[in-house]
Amino acid sequence: MHLQRPELAGTFGMVATTHWLASAAGMRMLELGGTAADAAAAAGITLGVVEPHLCGPLGDMPALVWPAGDDVPHVICGQGPAPAGATRDHYVAEGLDLIPGAGLLATVIPGAWDAWMLMLLRGGSLPLRTVMEPAIAAAHGHPLLPRAAAGIAEMADLFRAEWPSSAATWLPGGAVPAPGEVFANPALAAFWERLLAEAEAAEGRAVQIERARTVHAEGFVAEAVQAQIDAGPVMDGTGARRAGALSAGDMAGWRATVEPALAVDHHGWTVWKCGPWTQGPVLLQTLLMLEGDDLSAPDSTHLAVEALKRAFADREAYYGDPDHSDIPTGTLLSRDFAAARRATIGDAAAGEVAPGPIPGREAWAAAATRRARMTPGAAGLGGGEPTMAHLANARGDTVHVDVVDRWGNMVSATPSGGWLKSNPVVPGLGVPLNSRAQMFWLEEGRPTTLAPGRRPRTTLSPSMAQAPDGTRMAFGTPGGDQQDQWQAAFLLGMIHRGQGMQAAIEAPLFHTAQLTASFHPRGLRLRHLMIEPHAGEAAIADLRARGHEVEVAEPWSVGRLTAVSRRPDGVMRAAATPRLGQAYAAGR
Repeated sequence: MHLQRPELAGTFGMVATTHWLASAAGMRMLELGGTAADAAAAAGITLGVVEPHLCGPLGDMPALVWPAGDDVPHVICGQGPAPAGATRDHYVAEGLDLIPGAGLLATVIPGAWDAWMLMLLRGGSLPLRTVMEPAIAAAHGHPLLPRAAAGIAEMADLFRAEWPSSAATWLPGGAVPAPGEVFANPALAAFWERLLAEAEAAEGRAVQIERARTVHAEGFVAEAVQAQIDAGPVMDGTGARRAGALSAGDMAGWRATVEPALAVDHHGWTVWKCGPWTQGPVLLQTLLMLEGDDLSAPDSTHLAVEALKRAFADREAYYGDPDHSDIPTGTLLSRDFAAARRATIGDAAAGEVAPGPIPGREAWAAAATRRARMTPGAAGLGGGEPTMAHLANARGDTVHVDVVDRWGNMVSATPSGGWLKSNPVVPGLGVPLNSRAQMFWLEEGRPTTLAPGRRPRTTLSPSMAQAPDGTRMAFGTPGGDQQDQWQAAFLLGMIHRGQGMQAAIEAPLFHTAQLTASFHPRGLRLRHLMIEPHAGEAAIADLRARGHEVEVAEPWSVGRLTAVSRRPDGVMRAAATPRLGQAYAAGR
């Protein structure tokens, strides 16, 4: 296969992200002597400026971090939980049976900022201002992506009619900005400059970063959020006006945390993911189910899709915040459970959603099955998952960051949430709150039932792996429920077909929608399978013959993968998808 992009190689450092300006920001930190933590934070914070249709500073961010001297990576959890006022009874009293896809009731505690600061405290070396400089510069003006302009155009009428603070931010001069136009967000630049000024009133790098955390959670940022909530109801995704449940007190009482990563072995590789408060274990379950199969065979796509269907059924039944529910992670990642799930895969496409049986969790499984049989409504105002929009004849994009530095420190991070259609812009901050609460259910008795302090089971799912020769790799892709599907295709290509990172990224990608969607209105499509046309007519015909409802995607439109790696001899590599033409790797 002729590659559209080269796989970079070097010995100094590598950055791969889903926007060239973010990759440049990360590479600048490495050139200044910074670490992977500095580079990842600079890149990730910049993405919140240059891809405002996909993420923002008041969103969320899980990351895997692998210090050079450690044997395994760890997780930084920047997924904020539901606020104290977000009780199920309150939402039901608002006339809801699903949480809206946009609006103040869709909001959880913003987590991304504190997670970046925690990463810098633990593994960075550069001053906070240095790390922030590229993002602030971009806020003062950058060429607007066509997909960002399209996202603004889609929401323009709502902004003008209902969300005036968003109109002031995204419609300069009252008009939709043109693609490629130099777009500025002066309120965001002023927000960050004020935060830096307050942080720099203290002496010392670590003290300043801690102060930046406090200012965000307890100072003027939290006060601005509280003022927006106090201003009263706003139009939400259902077309009704509702007040929010988030408060400054919620923000003051939460900080990002560090926890162990989950891992499984597959054909000599070890793969790490975040815990079951993410969908990350889906990839691990899939690898366990397929460890006895020849995945270089022609029917490997069928096997992979069927394993993914089963893992996603288990996700819907059993995943959730382990701090609030007894999640059966050990069972889900056991080889006995995987073997039982693999035994249900036949030659034909499955057309039902059936979680694997786990004793004592029958009610959870029944709830997931029952929900899968319900017919969803419309997505509503601001609803849906923006990184998938281009696959529904609209435009979307991706956000992900992978970094490895000269010492071998490595980061994989997936910032998201707080996109421009999720909520009105917070006056004085220039950016909106997130809408991650839409991943909770209002049905009682589930591990993902809305409850104060509980983390939503997020789709965000960064990854790390180690090959048999000791090569370490960081990789990922946003894309909602598709993230671990595209990552499975990428990883299986490397492990079973001997592909390099760039070749595995450019190989035909696929995903199924036979899963209960994480985003409002929470629908699914039985037997669905989308695949890129360069899979070949014979492979597509075989999938159709097996009963898959195959949807052939537009060429080069599926998946937004990036990756970096480091061999034990110090040689580093980086790769980025050519799809949509904006993800780039940089390094030397």
